[in-house]
Amino acid sequence: MGLLTYAAIAAGAGGTVIAAPLVLGAIGFTSAGIAAGSYAAGMMSSAAIANGGGVAAGSVVAVLQSAGMAGLSGTATAAVGTTGGLVGFLTAIII
Repeated sequence: MGLLTYAAIAAGAGGTVIAAPLVLGAIGFTSAGIAAGSYAAGMMSSAAIANGGGVAAGSVVAVLQSAGMAGLSGTATAAVGTTGGLVGFLTAIII
């Protein structure tokens, strides 16, 4: 592996760890809760309708809301970084 590959892996891993909280906030999963009229609000509404009026614990909406309010856990940060690093690696191979 060359220097470009290592740089792409580092950029992918670091970029995703930094971008994840920003993206969560941008789609409406904020530290104050789900923003009204946002994409997150639409997801929550759909999940509540599908579950008879409530959002199920452990569902995608619940997990994203938790991450938006409290931040990513160490395990989630590692998973996001690993995924970003993998994308960076694959990008370097394609280029």
